Amino acid sequence: MRFAALETSTDWCSVALHVDGETRALERRAGQRHSELALPMLHDLLKDFQLRSADLDAIAFGAGPGSFTGLRIACGLAQGLALARGARVLGVSSLEAIAEESGAARVVACLDARMHEVYYSALEKHGDGWREVIGAQCIAPQAAPRPPGEGWVGCGSGFAVADLGARLGLRRVFPEVHATASAIARLAAPRLARGEGVDAAAAAPHYLRDKVAYTREELKSR
Repeated sequence: MRFAALETSTDWCSVALHVDGETRALERRAGQRHSELALPMLHDLLKDFQLRSADLDAIAFGAGPGSFTGLRIACGLAQGLALARGARVLGVSSLEAIAEESGAARVVACLDARMHEVYYSALEKHGDGWREVIGAQCIAPQAAPRPPGEGWVGCGSGFAVADLGARLGLRRVFPEVHATASAIARLAAPRLARGEGVDAAAAAPHYLRDKVAYTREELKSR
């Protein structure tokens, strides 16, 4: 199987190419340049494998939650790459990708959602994927539920903006761990092999929250 993976939900832009069991990836800190960087990075990887985009069977992408603009970029690129060649598209949770990237078995994934909230989930390694012990949600940091049991580590940018580690009983926290295209590819490979994925037109980001900013009236009351 040959597929590309795209992850643009944070300040990082990363792209991976999975070809018959081998995965190679590129990553750059992008700021606001994800749409400018992603396709050239993918073309560089395709050259490494001596392939064309037409040779891809599927496109996986980080579906969120995360930056609204970043999620739209990844989804739009995945749709554009897949549409012309009838390839499948598979969205993968960015919180699961954080857990996968951590290397731990029990992970509280927490992203800065702005507006005094975080995207939060507690995940446990389960076979070739992850099981949600606490489902993904957008929540105020002080309301984030403590995961059951012991041995949890915290990962993601939410731990850089909120002091959650001690309150949640976490062993260690790693704010720098973020979703990567390599992690997306590892999670997508078994799912695609099982036949998962949708037509390009049906692919969509997973925002968790519709609101992107406060109104002026809301800001005055805060």
